[in-house]
Formats: sequence, structure tokens, C-alpha cells
Amino acid sequence: MFKKSDSAWYTLMVLPGFILLVAFTFVPLVYSVIAFQKFNPALGIQGSPWVGLDNFAMLFRIPDARVVFTNTLFIASMKIILLEVVAIIFALLLNDLRFIPLKKAVQTMVYLTHFLSWVILAGILRSILARGGLVNDFLAIFSIKPIYFLGNPDVFPWVLIGSEVWKEFGFEAIVYLAALTAINPNLYEAAEMDGAGRFQKMWYVSIPGIAPTIVLMISLGIGSVLNAGFDQIFNLYSPIVYTTGDIIDTYVYRVGLTQGLYSLGTAVGLLKTVVSLILIGISYLAANKLANYRIF
Repeated sequence: MFKKSDSAWYTLMVLPGFILLVAFTFVPLVYSVIAFQKFNPALGIQGSPWVGLDNFAMLFRIPDARVVFTNTLFIASMKIILLEVVAIIFALLLNDLRFIPLKKAVQTMVYLTHFLSWVILAGILRSILARGGLVNDFLAIFSIKPIYFLGNPDVFPWVLIGSEVWKEFGFEAIVYLAALTAINPNLYEAAEMDGAGRFQKMWYVSIPGIAPTIVLMISLGIGSVLNAGFDQIFNLYSPIVYTTGDIIDTYVYRVGLTQGLYSLGTAVGLLKTVVSLILIGISYLAANKLANYRIF
């Protein structure tokens, strides 16, 4: 039984996180007004002239904006789809592994990449995928010409998608492994008595058993479809692949900070926030209807 005084300590424990949340999430919302101004840092928010929706109108007239939104949707959507597919397959295969020491070793190895930052992984990928890197040296054995993975606009998006799946699929599989443990073992025994093999039990028992979890994870992923991964792309891309690798977050950084177009960058970020909020609402409604998932 907790004492009444304990609640004060719990509140104090949460306070630092709450302060950071307010400082970096709610306070910056005040500065979203820059999107409706021709912002001048010397004049500040109060002194900068009001232009209404001109920045948003300019946004839709810039050819780069259409490319950026298209890139974001494509990269983020493919990441969500392929990540879920690979995580499901991995969870099914790992769950069927009976040699426990090997199972634990594999779990540990695939989880580790999730905890590495993209600064570290980007350096590793640049070394492996360079013209004289490990991958191109391997391709040279089969007389295949070197591929400039990080400098070819057609290849670069798939490098982003593949490296994201490689980094996160092990951690994503935790949810599916937990769902697999909830399946009644009698179902597997019944399927085995009916002559089902290992893969047939996966297809007819395991996958239907985790189907609500699959629907839930995909539904919740809709809310982050405009978050294609700033850290990853910022550490890997270069001007030569802007046409296929530039996303909303990197565009806002480049236009808003490096080029000094603060109002336009804020307008892009604000539009992304509004669309993301709508998508999050849709995703939770879909999760509630399809997987009976509720926030409260």
C-alpha cells in the first residue's frame, strides 16, 4: 500500500521529463506564427510583417515541394511495409527455433543495431557501400561494375529503406514474438495431428493468431508516414541525391536554417504537423475498429 506522501515523490520524478516536454514541444508551437509572417530575425515575431497564407501558397508553387512530399511518402511507406514484413517473417522463424542458446544469441545480435545512432551506422554504411567498399569488392568477383550506392539517385532511396529495415526489424519483432507466445499451444498440436508441417503451422496457426497485432502495428504506422527519418537521411545524403532522397524534415532544415528562409521552412513544418495529426487520428480510429485498440 502506497502512502499519500509517495505521490509527491512520483510527481517529482516525472517533473524533469515534463519540463523537457513543455520546453521542446509546447513552447515552440508559439513560434509557429512565423509561418504566417515574412520573418526577420532583427525584428522578431512582434515586428515582422504579417503575410497570411502567402508562405503556404509559395510552398505549393515551388517545384521542390512536390518532389519532397513525394519522396517522403514513398520512403516512409516502403519503410513501414518492408519493416513489418521482415519483422513478421523473422519473428515466425525465430519462434520456431528450438535451440535456446542459438535463439538468444540471434535475438541479441539483431536487437543491437536498434540502440546504435545513425551517426555511427552512417559511417559504417559509407565504408561498406563506397566505390572501393566491401559490397563493391564482392560484386567485382562476379565482374559486376561498381555501384555508387550513396550517389545514385535511383539507388539511394532503396539504401535508406534497406538500412532502416536492417536497423529496426529485430526490435520490431519483439511485439510479434510476444503475440506468438499468447497463441494456444493446443492449436499447434491439433494442426500437427492433421499432418501440418512446420511452414503450414506458421501459415494456418501463427499468422492468423497474430493477425490483430499485425493490423494494429500497420494502423499505428500510418500516423508516422510523414516521418521518413531525418537522422538517417541527414547523415547519408548529399546534393547529388536531393531529387530522390530529400524529405520534408531535411528540406525544412536546409531551407529554413541554411538558406535563411525561416517563414517558408516553418510553413512546411507546420503543414507536416497538421497532416501528421490528421493521420494519427485516422490510424487510431483504424486500430480501434480493426484491432480493438484503445488509447483510454
